[in-house]
Amino acid sequence: MAEINREDVAHLARLAHIDMSAEELDRMTGELAVIVDSIKRVSEVAGDDIPTTSHPIPLSNVYREDVVGETLTNEEALSGAPDNADGRFKVPAILDGE
Repeated sequence: MAEINREDVAHLARLAHIDMSAEELDRMTGELAVIVDSIKRVSEVAGDDIPTTSHPIPLSNVYREDVVGETLTNEEALSGAPDNADGRFKVPAILDGE
């Protein structure tokens, strides 16, 4: 099995501000373990003879016209935020004010 445990999933859920029940944590732990195992298997199969690829289909500069649609009001956008101030999202500081 993968090296992911229930505590890792609970920590990620807290970081993402997602409330998860014990049942959801258990289910998500299993699902993430399967995903991590799959990635490990692909890493083992991919050898030096296989070129690194970011896009399997060679597309370049696919553009479309910009179309203005309905947008949220400032109040609507902030309505789901855990914290806001002066009409802006308020988040914890990550830099020392530089």
